[in-house]
Amino acid sequence: MTRRDFINATSASYASLLAWGMVQPASASALNLPSNGKGADGKGRKVIILGAGLAGMTTAYELGKLGYDCTVLEARSRSGGRVWTIRGGTKETELNGGTAQTCSFGDGLYFNGGAARIPHHHQLTLQYCRELGVSLEMFNGNNEAAYLYNNRPADATGTDTMANRRVRIKEYHNDMRGYTAELLAKSLDQSALDQQLTKEDIEKLVDFLKNEGDLNTAHLYKGTNRRGYKSKAEPGAGTMPGEVTDPFGLTDLLRSGFMQPVFYNVGDYIYEQQTTLMQPVGGMDAIPKALEKKLTGKIIFNAPVSELRKTENGVRVVYQLAGKPVELTGEFCVCTLPLPMLKNLESDLSGTVKRAADFVPYIKTGKIGLQFKRRFWEEDDWIYGGISRTNMDINQIWYPSFGFQGKKGVLIGYYNFYSRAEAVGSLPVAEREKLALTQGAKIHAQYPAEFENSFSLAWHRIPYTGGGWATYDDSTRKKYYPALLEPDDNIYFAGEHTTYLTAWMAGAFTSAHRTVEAIHARVGEYTKK
Repeated sequence: MTRRDFINATSASYASLLAWGMVQPASASALNLPSNGKGADGKGRKVIILGAGLAGMTTAYELGKLGYDCTVLEARSRSGGRVWTIRGGTKETELNGGTAQTCSFGDGLYFNGGAARIPHHHQLTLQYCRELGVSLEMFNGNNEAAYLYNNRPADATGTDTMANRRVRIKEYHNDMRGYTAELLAKSLDQSALDQQLTKEDIEKLVDFLKNEGDLNTAHLYKGTNRRGYKSKAEPGAGTMPGEVTDPFGLTDLLRSGFMQPVFYNVGDYIYEQQTTLMQPVGGMDAIPKALEKKLTGKIIFNAPVSELRKTENGVRVVYQLAGKPVELTGEFCVCTLPLPMLKNLESDLSGTVKRAADFVPYIKTGKIGLQFKRRFWEEDDWIYGGISRTNMDINQIWYPSFGFQGKKGVLIGYYNFYSRAEAVGSLPVAEREKLALTQGAKIHAQYPAEFENSFSLAWHRIPYTGGGWATYDDSTRKKYYPALLEPDDNIYFAGEHTTYLTAWMAGAFTSAHRTVEAIHARVGEYTKK
């Protein structure tokens, strides 16, 4: 079996490929290429770039350093694409009869509607933050003080003791860690592994399990202060040693429903979400804004593209500006449009590219930002950043990792995916808000009294987007992905959908580097001739 066969057969993720050494991590170094982007007349070779998201602007930025003359066409009135920070004054009207929204968050309050975190190993993203002068702060994705909430009908037998109650993540994690360590320690005590491990090996393993699961001297899990203290019984001065909470029973945990996939997305295991995570100070849009400043006069906003054509010497693009068609020609085109948008263009692209645009799916996903009068999740529940998870339609509640101890705050009241996002996204804006408040109040009873206003979005209904990000499986990756890696005559493709880093800003940056290198190498061949 070849490496390619193995990848196709296993549908390996970027994280797996990186761990196995089968792909290289996103380079943190700047492109170091000779500056030969000028033609024989001394003028920069003309490159038309479709889309002012991170991939498009990075491509223009890097090609500009090499002497190319780049024009970026952006359908929206802003840069960034799916790197979008929602704050007071943000306006949007979704497709299919969406209600016009104007955000009314208070000064300094916001939430990131799209990209929201930077993993520590996405070194290329971090390198651009350094180069562009974007200040970073910590993003707390994994907070054991947040909650799990399994919503379901009451069990008539009365044995379902954990349904419809909020449970601290640390309580669930430490109880399960303790019981599994206990069970394994018991199996070792039965000498079942004598043929594989020496007595000394077993003693070392049991000692590890004792510490990992916080077992007592009898190798039993009885609950410890790892899972927290009872309300109003924290350790204090004088005669206040603190009263540890009682552990849930193992059977109760197994029946709790917390083994459902909806609760799996825990940052202490998922490679892309392991600490340390970061975010730009003041909002994720600090990154596209910094890139935009480097491209003064190069971006044409409110210019949706309607045609993409090949010519004898390059490309021809038709876009709409103030309601009128405008034609632009160039030697190369770099298309960074999401595939749902690419398939709507009038074009003479190859059949393989068109099939990729038709058949690579994009995830349906949505978010809502809820502004509250006070940060009750901090004051009352001691939650500073992190994510609560539930099997309700809201799926996840994100607590802000900035503005701690402030008077007001905005939390993400839902972050949902697939059928949940489709169902919630189809609701009128007012109904989305009602759903977020009703379901969220089951976890935080403070919602009704503290709520002020909201702003919601469904990415599959946002103009010029078509979804959250490309979602390849082994079949679509094998059939359609290769066509996006090769130029279609003088048309190149970039964006997260052309990488194994789908859904991450690093995908956009990495794809831009790959495309710049490909165009520059091709021009270098011209120069040699």
